[in-house]
Amino acid sequence: MSFSMKEAGKVTETFSFSEQPELENPSLIVGWKHDAGGLSRQVIGHLNRAISAKCFCELDPVRFFSLSGVTIEKNVARFPEGKFYCGKRNDLVTFESNEPELERYEFLNALADLARDHLSIKELYTIGGTVSAIAHTGSRELLAVFNQPQLQQRLAGRGLEDLSWEGSPAISSYLLWVAAGRGIPAVSLWPQVPFYLAVSEDFEAAKVTLSFLDETFELGLDFGGLDDRIKDQNQKISRIREEDPDVEKYISMLESELSLAPEERIELTEKVAAALEQQV
Repeated sequence: MSFSMKEAGKVTETFSFSEQPELENPSLIVGWKHDAGGLSRQVIGHLNRAISAKCFCELDPVRFFSLSGVTIEKNVARFPEGKFYCGKRNDLVTFESNEPELERYEFLNALADLARDHLSIKELYTIGGTVSAIAHTGSRELLAVFNQPQLQQRLAGRGLEDLSWEGSPAISSYLLWVAAGRGIPAVSLWPQVPFYLAVSEDFEAAKVTLSFLDETFELGLDFGGLDDRIKDQNQKISRIREEDPDVEKYISMLESELSLAPEERIELTEKVAAALEQQV
């Protein structure tokens, strides 16, 4: 089964369905692969396992990605993809995708049209880490951007902090704008990710995000496995601090809310990433 979208006088086949799920007033959670701290992979993966989700719809990637979008990981070619999942909760749909390289506006319009016209999505949530000059030993704020004040008011008191940003908008911000044009309430969730974990994985940021979603949707998530990964990662970084005086110095400065020079940030990031990779 395919969903056709008509735009600018032409029909384009964008999404292909393997089955039609029975949904009831669902919310959509969108994550982008290869984001800071591996956040989407952790959050979407945890949610999908919790609700026993299966893929029911896939994006046709041809028009949205160049050949350079193919990556090689451990001698295996990884092709760009976008997949929708649903499971035993008929009020929840997840979508994980590579960010489009081409025709980004068409991509987002197709996604929003599918959400409104075919899935009857009532609310949309996007997730993505925001790289911050904080230490991993501190707490992570969960920052948020809304596309309508009513949703902001409804989610007040859930631990969300307003995000102030100057610079080029992220793709999630564009998706909020496109969703607003279709009357879909939406919010982007941006947990803080220590800059030196941005190229690795930040399990604490994933837990902060999942905790919010757990409360919002009353999922009853089990965080045992995630807590173990947080503990293991913290222990590994503690060993790095003991072995490398510079790493200890830089992280201690961040814990004291002191700024690092650009070259110090680069050195800390490279050393932590290398050490975590070696200790896997």
